[in-house]
Amino acid sequence: MSARVLVVDDVLPNVKLLEARLTAEYFDVTVAHSGPEALAKASADPPDIVLLDVMMPGMDGFEVCRRLKAEPRTRHIPVVMVTALSAAEDRVRGLECGADDFLTKPVRDLALYARIRSLVRLKMLADEWRLRSDTSERFGMREDALAGERDIPTQGARVCVVDELPGLARALEKALAADGAMVELAGDGASARASAESERCDAVLVNTLMRKTDGLRLCAELRSSERARHVPLLAVLDDGDDKRLAKALDLGVTDYLLTPIEPNELVARVRTQIRRKRYMDALRANYERNMALALTDALTGLHNRRYMEAHLVGLVRRAAQSRRPLALLMVDIDEFKSVNDTHGHMVGDEVLRVVANRLQRNLRPFDTVARWGGEEFLVVMPEADRKIGLMVGERLRAKVAESAIPVEGKAEGLPITISVGVAAAEEGIEDMPGLIRAADEALYRAKQNGRNRVEGSL
Repeated sequence: MSARVLVVDDVLPNVKLLEARLTAEYFDVTVAHSGPEALAKASADPPDIVLLDVMMPGMDGFEVCRRLKAEPRTRHIPVVMVTALSAAEDRVRGLECGADDFLTKPVRDLALYARIRSLVRLKMLADEWRLRSDTSERFGMREDALAGERDIPTQGARVCVVDELPGLARALEKALAADGAMVELAGDGASARASAESERCDAVLVNTLMRKTDGLRLCAELRSSERARHVPLLAVLDDGDDKRLAKALDLGVTDYLLTPIEPNELVARVRTQIRRKRYMDALRANYERNMALALTDALTGLHNRRYMEAHLVGLVRRAAQSRRPLALLMVDIDEFKSVNDTHGHMVGDEVLRVVANRLQRNLRPFDTVARWGGEEFLVVMPEADRKIGLMVGERLRAKVAESAIPVEGKAEGLPITISVGVAAAEEGIEDMPGLIRAADEALYRAKQNGRNRVEGSL
């Protein structure tokens, strides 16, 4: 995963070294040498993440971070403080200013790259939900006012601590007592999953240093759980074990604590994750409530064409401005007219529902699928190029075809296939009509070449 990184440091050799290391890992790097310059660049062309030095003359990193998080245009950009300061109170101060992490120099490469990619993934998901909310506003639908993420209260939170011993849970419970948080200890994987999957869970803290339970495996299982995938996941790891830290972040851990644990830092990180979850929950709830009635296809439960046309305008514009890939898949059910003619429209409706469900289940959370009209569906995939679009199109084709759809009076079920046309904004297409036209032409070739296949735009 690539990302646009703004490096802020007043010491030129530090900037040059970090820029070279990040560029070698295929990150797109811009630099700023002072706090005011960083604020100006972040506002003019918001990056995906900011790596911010603390000790700078004039305006220090703490003040820069506060101002970034106070400005609506930049408040959602992840900030990682990279500094020689190593005291626990400095880390806590940085987190309270709104920083997402605090790395001490000299920064170890593996930990840095893993953290950047993890935070950018989280930002992408949040950006997609904010874009969806903007789409609903363009339809004139009411949006309930949301507080900024840092203004979200943490009172009454429920935190699950997964550990074989109660010490960590007791320390967190004592520290969060002022907020009225309820901390519950889970001594094994089964009880941890039960707690994480409950509707009231705000965060899960997993001690990966347990002997009887594989903490990283548990993190992977929680992230693959449909009911727990949105719950913030914090991991306790040994300081210096960069390989396990990188693995934890790759598995979907949203934050981490290194031993020995400082109580105030523990509380600051947990509160940040609780606020983030509640903010994301509010975004999703607003969006789902306001969009469901007017912009959802009643038969399949997917977005309808009206929604997708408005949503796609913003996605294509954003992809063009940020020079990021965007893939579009046009999907059509093969021989659908004969299904209606032979088995009736009730069976045809069931086929549409099943196909829609199979498409949706096999896409990423921030991809969007809509019923485009009749038996056609449109899938839009941010951060996916033509190659990934073709790969996903083939996966969707195989998933639809792999099992027949149950039909009353037909014991073996009804075999259904789809044809898929793929286009990508990276191919010089910079407007929505051109992207749709390219995908539609690719779909036409898939039909002409025998159906039940995937074709890319020429």
